[in-house]
Order: sequence, then structure tokens, then C-alpha cells
Amino acid sequence: MPRYDFAAQRLFIDAPLAAGAAIEIDREQANYLLNVLRLEENDGILVFNGADGEWLARIAPTGRKSARLVVERNVRPQDRPGNVHYLFAPLKHARLDYMIQKAVEMGAARLQPVLTRRTQAQRVNLERMRANVIEAAEQCGIMTIPQIDDTITLERLLRDWPADRRLVFCDEDTAVAEPFAALTQAFASRPVVEDSWPAVAVIVGPEGGFDDAERKALAELPGSVSISLGPRVLRADTAAVAALAIVQAAIGDWRTP
Repeated sequence: MPRYDFAAQRLFIDAPLAAGAAIEIDREQANYLLNVLRLEENDGILVFNGADGEWLARIAPTGRKSARLVVERNVRPQDRPGNVHYLFAPLKHARLDYMIQKAVEMGAARLQPVLTRRTQAQRVNLERMRANVIEAAEQCGIMTIPQIDDTITLERLLRDWPADRRLVFCDEDTAVAEPFAALTQAFASRPVVEDSWPAVAVIVGPEGGFDDAERKALAELPGSVSISLGPRVLRADTAAVAALAIVQAAIGDWRTP
């Protein structure tokens, strides 16, 4: 992994980026730059929008709580996004925030809440999810913002599952103890296409796991791969990190196609 200046301040901008562009930022962002970070006129900040790479911009205050950014030059080209989708049973606030942030850090390209029979939190604040996604991307040098999908039931998810995407099912009762072996075997017949990552989704269940009927449906989905996350019982937010680390190391963007 190339060295990255983690001390640099970064800001997500929901606008096109190009040399010479002058971008009006919202009041909250202006307050953050001027009054929290205490940046001043002509101070530099790195900006990105998830599509145009990373740019150096200069601050041009227009008031005590307002400012615009003047874009100067590109400092990093846009990277090629991974192709790992992360599907999860919703958790309650703080632990859901943590899980979303970690999924972004681990390279998830798409996030989708999935309602199961044992799901504890039935409602998900998608705006809060997006805020956590952006915060994680800003702090960790990530340039691609994962897509956030609406909440869906497990039944509908499996009914409409695309045939060209493998589903990695984190199953504590799987007979295959070695997850790398299971993934390597499953993807052996699907070689990586040049300039693309394997199409894969990872699903982690709620506290208490999937019930028997759900486990059967997941295991019987054509192309699904059951993997173990080890001998210990993991909380759902911890399982997210473990599962994505295994998949990225075995078949994801930690490997060069």
C-alpha cells in the first residue's frame, strides 16, 4: 500500500472538481474548516467527490461562517473501486455507526441493510449511514464513496439475487473450517477478468444469527459460498471486519488482478 499523509485534512465535496473551479461549501463545512480546524484564507485542503480524484484546494472565506474553495490541481487520480458489497442485519445506533465506518475502511463498495427474523433494529437512518460513510472516507484517504441501498428483507434479496454475483455467507455452523480454502475453490472457476474485481457480496446476520430456514435458503442459493469466521463467537460489528478482511485478502482488492 502506498504511503499516505494521514495528517492532511480532507473534505468530501458533492460537486464536480476541476482546476480553477470555485465551489461554495455549505455552512456546516465552512464552520468546520474555519472554526474547528481554524484554517485561514489561502490555506490548503484536500478535496474529493468520489469520481474526479483528489485535489488541492485553497480556502477563500466569505464570512465568519461561510467560505468557498478554489480548486488548484489534482494530487491523486481516481482509483478503481472494488466490487465487494456488504449486506448486514441492522444494529442499534452506536454499533451500526461503527460497523458502517469499518466496512468503508475495509473497501466495501456498496452497503445494504437486510431485515431477518432475528433483526433487532427494524428501522435504519440512511442519512446517518451516509454521514458515517463520508466521515470514514475523509479520515482514511478513501476516494470512492460506497453506494447505500434501501433496507430490504432477506426473502426479497434472495429472490432477486443476480446470477453473476457470488454471495459469501458467514455461517457459524458451516462444515468448511478454512475460509480461504472455501473462497479459493469457489472462485477457481471464475477467473478475474482483466481490470475488474470479482463480483462478490458478503452477508452477516444479526445477533443470534440466522434462523434455520434462513440458513437453508442462503446455503441453497446458486453460487453461494459458506465460510466460517473462526472458533470464537463474534458480535455482528466485529464479524463485519473479520468477514471483509478474509474476502479482501482472498479474492478482493487487496490482490492485484
